[in-house]
Amino acid sequence: MNEYQKFKAESAQEIAGQGQDNDLAAVGRTWFNLANARKYSYHFEWLGRPIIQYPQDLIAMQELIWSIKPNLIIETGIAHGGSLIFSASMLELNAACGGPQDAEVLGVDIDIRAHNREAIEAHPLFKRISMIQGSSIAPEFIEKVQAKAEGKQSVLVCLDSNHTHDHVLAELQAYAPLTSVDSYCVVSDTGIEDVPAGMFPDRPWGPGNNPKTAVREYLKSHPEFEIDKQIDHKLLISVAPDGYLRRVA
Repeated sequence: MNEYQKFKAESAQEIAGQGQDNDLAAVGRTWFNLANARKYSYHFEWLGRPIIQYPQDLIAMQELIWSIKPNLIIETGIAHGGSLIFSASMLELNAACGGPQDAEVLGVDIDIRAHNREAIEAHPLFKRISMIQGSSIAPEFIEKVQAKAEGKQSVLVCLDSNHTHDHVLAELQAYAPLTSVDSYCVVSDTGIEDVPAGMFPDRPWGPGNNPKTAVREYLKSHPEFEIDKQIDHKLLISVAPDGYLRRVA
């Protein structure tokens, strides 16, 4: 065992200990609720575009993209485009280090606002980005995404659009099967299940109706996916608890 392997083994033990620490988990939940009330995730940018993600999850995604080296990343939900730029930048780094040279990210959103589209298309990393405007659960747009994924050796999926149970479940049914074995389908905002009722008074989702409830329903009949609890135990604070779904078969 070399020094890096020793370090990783020690880290794995420490991460397992974190996952069993109920006091640490409780502090994390309290912090999450307080920070979420302040719209914490809205305050960050990636290479000049608002990203609306937690820094902790960005580190997790960097690790996944580096290890998986996907040919295609599929993202539902575009907003300001920061996540597309992030994925494109990770694919660019992978390519510079010998990964797939033609890897790209595909974003799907029901409403790509003109100023956001303009900014994304003007970005230096747009060469690795394509976008589809339309409902991510409409059959005609699902077909377009499926066509894009056809023949791709390695596919990573990220679901982050409408956060209601029914919508996310429909996205899982449409896009999770495109995930390649040993890659991930990452379902964002599963943390909505764990926040106090009424935190999102202007939204149709909340406890009992959100991405985590959709994940639980989907996994009942899809044993080819499993929740990667090690990621949860490592991050402690995440918008996607129980949302990192690894395809194992």
